[in-house]
Amino acid sequence: MSNLKRLPKADALVLFGITGDLAYKKIFPALFIMATQGRLDVPIIGVASTPMTLAQLRKRIRASLKDAGCARDKAALDHLLASVSYVSGDYRDPESFHRLKTALGKASRPTHYLAIPPSLFPTVIKGLDASGLAGNARVIVEKPFGRDLASARALNELACSVFPREAIFRIDHFLGKEAIMNILYFRFANSFLEPIWNRDQIASVQVTLAESFGVGSRGAFYESAGCLRDVIQNHLFQIVALLAMEPPATQGYAAVHAEKAKVFKAMRPLRPEDMVRGQYRGYRKEDHVAPRSDVETYCAMRLHIDSWRWAGVPWFLRSGKCLAESAAEVVVRLKAPPQHLFDDTLGEPPNYLRFRLSPGSAVALAARVKRPGKEFVGDQEELVLLDTDPQEEPPYARLLADALAGDRALFTSEGAIEAAWAVVDPVLRHHERALPYAKGSWGPKQADALMADFGGWQNPQVAEGSSGSGRNI
Repeated sequence: MSNLKRLPKADALVLFGITGDLAYKKIFPALFIMATQGRLDVPIIGVASTPMTLAQLRKRIRASLKDAGCARDKAALDHLLASVSYVSGDYRDPESFHRLKTALGKASRPTHYLAIPPSLFPTVIKGLDASGLAGNARVIVEKPFGRDLASARALNELACSVFPREAIFRIDHFLGKEAIMNILYFRFANSFLEPIWNRDQIASVQVTLAESFGVGSRGAFYESAGCLRDVIQNHLFQIVALLAMEPPATQGYAAVHAEKAKVFKAMRPLRPEDMVRGQYRGYRKEDHVAPRSDVETYCAMRLHIDSWRWAGVPWFLRSGKCLAESAAEVVVRLKAPPQHLFDDTLGEPPNYLRFRLSPGSAVALAARVKRPGKEFVGDQEELVLLDTDPQEEPPYARLLADALAGDRALFTSEGAIEAAWAVVDPVLRHHERALPYAKGSWGPKQADALMADFGGWQNPQVAEGSSGSGRNI
């Protein structure tokens, strides 16, 4: 992996699935941001099976930017619209790729972005290979990268048979978020953290990614994926890897990727008793959902990392839809002092370090502080170490610009993806049925039993200055 070279800058972006929801909601706004920054300097060739004129596509792009609330910048918009062309055709038809080759013109180093359903990845990769469009090119593959360990390996083998390893960019937009990048920086830019960042001082770690809305129009996709595949195996595992990894030996993405892969390999394979699956009431009435569906819209799990640093420390992960809040947060609970010198600390919550990932971004430390007066009585206060501006660069803008530039730092590796699938593979098919839970709750009550011996879940609270028992000071 360390031998992977950085590619030269791409000279075209081919966007497969340009008429889809991902392009509408995420990619068009990202391209517009790149245009406002002067970083969109390649032609964009959209490819999809939908019959559509170029004028209709440009109208769709304008609608996307309006819905996204993008600031008005006529020069940037004109530049984006002028950069776009469109090729319509069936991905299984070789003629579609011949038309794409014509549209590319003199471009010799295209980036092919597969913003399409995962079932079509092999079809398009094979089509690019057969048409000669894979030479000197790179490919961006959207998650989920496979449905299980076997399919991930098969997809990796196919992609590596067509593209060099350094030309395959496996995208997880979570890795482009400022708050996620700050975890890596905070851990290794500060010396005070290292002495306590281990099994001797940390009692447990919990990671929550909650969404207050349902599946909406994505019922068909969720029926094929579920929460475990859609969120936990990729997004939450990536957060765990950044929290649990050892310090990289050198600067550069290769060293970081290697250490993250070691974390996944050290994770103990999950068992059915390590996991609680839930489904919000009313999910089966959503469009394109089976009337007796057992797909989970909520998943909570207890995870173990069998490494020298983390042996014996439980990691608790949960994510779900139609929960009480939309928020993402990490809570690292420290062990209690070895001796209780003050009676008021008995039974009180432990100190913790909190990473707020969304909405907004913050790092906070909860510690007990004595109240004024003669008595040795105190409260746990929360000291906010960092509270960043939520108006950050969209992850897709950052990641697309990096892929076009040949920078792989924020993309996941082949080995890490396969190691992560190996952890969840045992419970993908062998698990308990999904338990119903009410919309607006924090999921099925049975998930509380996972953390019964570790103080329970600490629910994120979106209101500024409130989380658990702490207070901002």
